[in-house]
Parts: sequence; structure tokens; C-alpha cells
Amino acid sequence: MSLIPGGMPPAERDLAGYGRTPPDPRWPDGARLALSFVVNVEEGAELSLASGDERNEVVPETRQHVEGAPDPCMETHFAYGSRVGLWRVMNLLDAFGVKATFSCCGRAVAATPALASAPAMAGHEISAHGWRWQMHAGMEEATERAVIARTVATLAEAGGARPLGWHTKSAPSANTRRLVVEEGGFLYDSDAYDDDLPRLVQVAGRPHVILPYSFDTNDMRFAPGQGFVFPEDFSRYCTGAFDWLLREGRTQPKMMSVGLHLRTIGRPGRIRGLEQLLEHVTRVPGVWIARRMDIARHWRALSGLPA
Repeated sequence: MSLIPGGMPPAERDLAGYGRTPPDPRWPDGARLALSFVVNVEEGAELSLASGDERNEVVPETRQHVEGAPDPCMETHFAYGSRVGLWRVMNLLDAFGVKATFSCCGRAVAATPALASAPAMAGHEISAHGWRWQMHAGMEEATERAVIARTVATLAEAGGARPLGWHTKSAPSANTRRLVVEEGGFLYDSDAYDDDLPRLVQVAGRPHVILPYSFDTNDMRFAPGQGFVFPEDFSRYCTGAFDWLLREGRTQPKMMSVGLHLRTIGRPGRIRGLEQLLEHVTRVPGVWIARRMDIARHWRALSGLPA
């Protein structure tokens, strides 16, 4: 009997991936890199006693945690994103002609429909980011199924079309991917952080695309202690990743995600970092800047499936 605790990882967990010779994604027009900008829309979906939740949110820009009473400080930090950040970020994306994926929490859009309707009218993708801004790990299956359905209905009404993509805040449950596929209308989810290329998997007997996401090329690192302070910190880091992947793309094209948050990069002291990144990536040839649903459709077509 082994004295080492823990045993082995589950057999279905793929730790090897594509290996040294990943598949050629054959991006449109021979692009060496597919670049996806994801704008996370969470304002109004954060946990709040004032909204009837069981507690207040504990991931702010400050280090306080108010218990037993509403937290106006937290609420107004989030509200900056919907009141100001949305328009500042959209104006900048529009100025560069970049279409992004707006990953929206259902409750945020229910409270402020413009969070989905305005980006949709501008040609951005509206995808699903759960109902509340919460992880799904440990959620009861029936509850999670209802959460997914309510999110889809709310985003479809405000955005004019049902969402095709799903991304859980933090950890999904053991059932999330299956429930997303069983819902019937999703092309992809982004609940993975383990690759620089998409992959096609079989879930509940159906083909399903996984588009990996990233927490490092992400403005969330402006949070206290996470490493970004000045706008140049964000642009330099993301530009470094972009340049390296573009270099690899001479022989092995890849995909890159950039994560944004309205209340974070939308601040006037940080938005220049996004502008610097957009200035760089939009003047370099060989880059396909695409919405995630377009990347998922391309990957399905690459596999001989209807887009």
C-alpha cells in the first residue's frame, strides 16, 4: 500500500494537451494569431445584502468586508463600471474598430439592460457569465440548470440574440459544462485556462468547443497586490504575450485572450493601458481580432461541423 496521500489524478484529466506539435488552426487569411478581447460585465451581479443576497462581496479594490449591513462602498465601486466604464471602454474599442465579447452576468443586465443592448448594437458579442457573479462549484444541479436558463433568457431579451458562449466566474461545478451543452444553444464555454488553442470535446453526446481564457493577460491584476499599478504595466505585459505568440505563430499559430472589466480598465488612470495595447495589436499584420463566437464557429468548421 502506498504511503503517499492523494493517489493519482482522475483518468479523464488531460495534462498532456496537444504536445510539441499542436494542430494548425488555419485562422482566416493565414493569420498567425487569433486575438480575443473579453469585457466582463458584472456590475449589479456582485453579492450584496442590499440585493437580497446572503452576504456582501469580498473582492473589492479596498480590503474591507462589511457584515450584517449593506456596503455602499462596494456597491459604488461596481457601479462605476456601468455608469462610466461601459461607455469609456466601448468608445475606445469603437475608435480602433475592434469587436469584443461582452461576457455578461444576467442580473447585471436585468438591472441595467444597456450593459448588453449597447454593445450588441455596436456589433460586439454578448455571451453568458452566469446570473450572479459567483462560482458554481458545489451548486445543486437543479439550481444551476435554472440559473443557466434565466441567464440565457435575460441576455437574449436585452441583447437581441441568445448567447452562444458561457464562462463561469471562478470555479464551475462538476455539472456546468454538461448543463451548458444540454441547454441546447451554446457553441462554446471558456471554463478552461490550460492552453493557447481551442479544442473540440464530446459532452453529453454532442460536440462542444472549449475556448481557453486567461487570468494573466487580464486587468484583474490591477487588484491590490496582483502586480499591475500603472496603465503601462497592463499594456507591457499583454504586449509581451502578444509578441511572443505572434512569433510562435510563424510556424504554430495560437490564440490569445485579453480580459477586461468595466470597473477596472474603465478608470481614467488605467484606460491608457488598453489604448496602448490596441495601438500595438491593430497595426501588426497577421492578426485576426475576433469575437469568441467567431473563433468557436471557425473551430467547428475546421472539424467539419456546421458553424
